[in-house]
Amino acid sequence: LGVEVFFVISGYLITLLLIGEYERSKRIDLRQFWLRRFRRLLPALYLVLAIVAAYITLSYTITREESRGDFLGGILYVSNWYQIFVGQGYASSEAFVPLRHLWSLAVEVQFYVLWPLLLWGLLRSPPAARGRHAVLAGIVLLLAAAAFTLGQVALATAPGFAYYTLPARCGALLLGAALALAW
Repeated sequence: LGVEVFFVISGYLITLLLIGEYERSKRIDLRQFWLRRFRRLLPALYLVLAIVAAYITLSYTITREESRGDFLGGILYVSNWYQIFVGQGYASSEAFVPLRHLWSLAVEVQFYVLWPLLLWGLLRSPPAARGRHAVLAGIVLLLAAAAFTLGQVALATAPGFAYYTLPARCGALLLGAALALAW
């Protein structure tokens, strides 16, 4: 539940920032947006990775070789897909997977890459100026409902996909985006 609430808040804040920039300048500087996001996320991520690497080197030498993929997935913000690929779920039996939590950061960054592009396209569409945000909020809510449905179907057939991926988790992010558009 905490992760879902975090995703709603994140979708809301990011969308609000993007809408504000678009309303001020009639454009969204995607390069600057992505640079700001990575400048905010990378230092903390690299600090965590360095601390975990030192801890594994000193205390868990047996898992050092097994953790390389976790580190690479974390650095590239694809740890969610890596964990699906190797079968590392929250319910899996591995006793020590210190970077398992990075899946949510990967989902968030993947949203940061795709959502501004979609939102920029939606904001530039021709609906009447007065009803633009209401129309956009409706579209986003439909996308969120579709994503939630996809997540529920995937949960029954592929739990890793339903738990770790952007398509299955974007309902909460898009709900936050819809709230920002409606606001």
